[in-house]
Amino acid sequence: MSALSALPFLKPIHLRSPRSSPGGQRRHTLPASEFRCLSPEDAISVFEIEREAFISVSGDCPLHLDEIRHFLNLCPELSLGWFEEGRLVAFIIGSLWDQDRLTQEALTLHKPRGTVVHIHVLAVHRTFRQQGKGSILMWRYLQYLRCLPFARRALLMCEDFLVPFYQKCGFEALGPCEVTVGDLAFIEMQHSVRGHAFMRRNSGC
Repeated sequence: MSALSALPFLKPIHLRSPRSSPGGQRRHTLPASEFRCLSPEDAISVFEIEREAFISVSGDCPLHLDEIRHFLNLCPELSLGWFEEGRLVAFIIGSLWDQDRLTQEALTLHKPRGTVVHIHVLAVHRTFRQQGKGSILMWRYLQYLRCLPFARRALLMCEDFLVPFYQKCGFEALGPCEVTVGDLAFIEMQHSVRGHAFMRRNSGC
């Protein structure tokens, strides 16, 4: 059994009972709801959701298609997708960073020996918004990070209007981020993922 399959919060939260075909044979059905790490094959679905979510708001995407493929090839274990009946409805993509704060280089680099998880993007498909899926996915992602022995902190940058959302997810604001994208400025936020031995002992990690 792989390490990822042993994590209870990455397993399907509900499986439909197999249905019978007219001939009496059971027919395979997809999990109604499933969480798993993403693969490069998911890149186009990821980009379609991200493009719709961000371009209408900020005019640009945190990650372009080639960058999504880049991170899903280098560090797929730092991503998490939420699938409904095999369809991607929400996702997070992260990479490793090796400094206390984010810099412009953090937008494109993955530092394999880093202990900071840089969360590049969280996005939810438009038809599944306003249902709490973003908060649930972030909670599951943070639980997953607590099972990775090298992870110490999670960092992200967001615009001002998203600060309350991430604060509800347990992040604290560090102040203005050094990184800028065009005319956009960001607040940098962090979440500690160390010091949770009790959770590790009881989470199947």
